[in-house]
Amino acid sequence: MNDELLIGLVSISDRASSGVYEDKGIPALQEWFGTALASSWRMETRLIPDEQPVIEQTLIELCDTVGCHLVLTTGGTGPAPRDVTPEATLAVAHKLMPGFGEQMRQISLAFVPTAILSRQVGAIRGRSLILNLPGQPKAIRETLEGAKDAEGRPLVPGIFAAVPYCLDLIGGPYVETNESVIKAFRPKSAIRAK
Repeated sequence: MNDELLIGLVSISDRASSGVYEDKGIPALQEWFGTALASSWRMETRLIPDEQPVIEQTLIELCDTVGCHLVLTTGGTGPAPRDVTPEATLAVAHKLMPGFGEQMRQISLAFVPTAILSRQVGAIRGRSLILNLPGQPKAIRETLEGAKDAEGRPLVPGIFAAVPYCLDLIGGPYVETNESVIKAFRPKSAIRAK
């Protein structure tokens, strides 16, 4: 069995996809995974506009055709009329994973009161986990790692701590993390001997 994690990174922005400004979401995620993952991984990236049919087609392609185990979107999760990433995600989902959206908002609330405006969702399609992340690099990192106090102690756990075990449960590869960045949580019975 191939234990390489295949991650789909989708930045959703009308302006970045048309070249008005440089996309910052995908580079931020590439950098984060480069430091956070201890196991083998590779990625597929897409930069697309805020068009629900395009988002749906991209998610289906990355899950069903490319075979990504994890698909992360950035952008399009607010209340503006063009923000349709959650609708597209839910339209292609087989199972909703509401805990991810709830936790993302809890983390963001530790930093900004406008976190309640976020509509991020988590879902499963087949054997792929899809998570809607914020669009700003700082918020992406905070969402993945969690909120810490001034001394670096965790206040609110990041969502990525639960991702490796979720991937185990849906038939994905066994993912290990660099614990100095994020410690993956698994029940003792699910931890592989080194």
